[in-house]
This record gives sequence, structure tokens and C-alpha cells, in this order.
Amino acid sequence: MSMDLTGKIAFVTGGSRGMGAAIVAELASRGATVAFTYLGSPERAETVVAEVAAKGGRAKAYRADAADAQASVAVLETAVAELGGLDILVNSVGVATMGAFEDLPLDQLDHLIGVNVRSIVVTTQAAIRHLGQGGRIISIGSTASLRSPGPGLTLYTMTKSALIGMTKGLARDLGGRGVTANIVLPGPIDTEMNPADGPSAEYQSGLTSLGRYGRPEEIAGTVAFLASEAASYITGAAIAVDGGTAA
Repeated sequence: MSMDLTGKIAFVTGGSRGMGAAIVAELASRGATVAFTYLGSPERAETVVAEVAAKGGRAKAYRADAADAQASVAVLETAVAELGGLDILVNSVGVATMGAFEDLPLDQLDHLIGVNVRSIVVTTQAAIRHLGQGGRIISIGSTASLRSPGPGLTLYTMTKSALIGMTKGLARDLGGRGVTANIVLPGPIDTEMNPADGPSAEYQSGLTSLGRYGRPEEIAGTVAFLASEAASYITGAAIAVDGGTAA
């Protein structure tokens, strides 16, 4: 079956850098028109748009604060109206907080849940109203939800585990409509937030079976597969792309 996405419209949250930017580029390279959100850097967002255009693709950036649930819904509705529909939702936005479970203040807990769970729930709720037969919901979780890599990540792991539960529930809720829901669980991936030459890189690489960090493009390739017709019989799946971290 084909992995061509020509004519499809995708919406990617958190698409201006790292794995999100790689996902935008990959979906666009396969023919999809891609809307994506960013928060802090319009320059980065425009760079992604320009790089996609230079390769013959189409992408459009929208500013949105994922911590603001109302804004998250509003920007999706705007993108759908401007681009003419929605076929693929990729929930890529996320934040991480480290620290002793008993010491993390309530405001950090609220922010973590607000971005990693609430924003994804409300964005997905809004997206479902536009998805038809063959629609795709793909969330980016973490292999930490299968195997916590060390102390200080309990609340982060909790939020990413919640997305697995949401994905499995959505697979049941939406299967009759021909819409699939899956989640990708990255391991250590070389991004600005977690560089392959960072202070914990040796430890994280050692957790993998392959002994190395992954590349954002390796996550993007899995997302593109799940978005395509080739994955039409896959739903409710949690797919680890982690170099064997959870093996």
C-alpha cells in the first residue's frame, strides 16, 4: 500500500523544532498540506515553512500556547477553515519537568498536565469533529511510559502514560468511523532539548539496545507511515521507536 499523502491536510502541534519540525517536513514531502503550531519563535516557524516550500511542499505556521486550552482549539479551527479540512492530527507538543515527586510545586504540576494532557485532549476533541473515513490521530508520547529511565521523572511519565490510555480509548470510540488512533513512543532523540552530546547523553545511550540516540527523522518516518494508507489496519497501538530502550 502507498505512503503517499497527496491531497491530505495535516495539523501538527509543536512543529517548529525538533521532532515536530521533522514531522512537518516528512508529511509535506509525501504530499500533505501541513499546518503546525509554534509558541516562542516565529523565525524558527518561518524557517520550517521556507524549507518545506523549497522542496515543493506546503506548510503554514500558527502561533498558539498549548497551556491555553481555548487557544489550542481556536487555532485548530482557524487552520481547518483556512486549509479546507482535516485528515491527520499529530499531537507533538510537550514539556518535561524533572524533580523529586514530593517537592514539585502545584504550578509545575498544573503546567505539565495542561500542556501534556489537557491541550492534547481538547485539540483532539476539536479535530475529531472534522475527521472522516481514513482520518488519523497520532500522538507523540515517550518510551518513559514503558520504562522510566531514572528518578525525577514520575510526573512526566504519568502524563505520557495518560496518552496511551487516551489512544486506546479513541481506537475503540472511532473505529466504526474509519478513524485510527495510535501513539509513537520515542526514546532518546537528538534534539535541542535532549542533545546527543548533552550531560546525560552517555547514560541515555547506554539504556538503548543500539547504543545511540535516535534522529528526529526516525520518529517522523514512523508518523508518516501511521498517517498513510499503509497503516490502515493499525489502531490503538503504542509503537516504541526507542532503539530498544524498553526491550
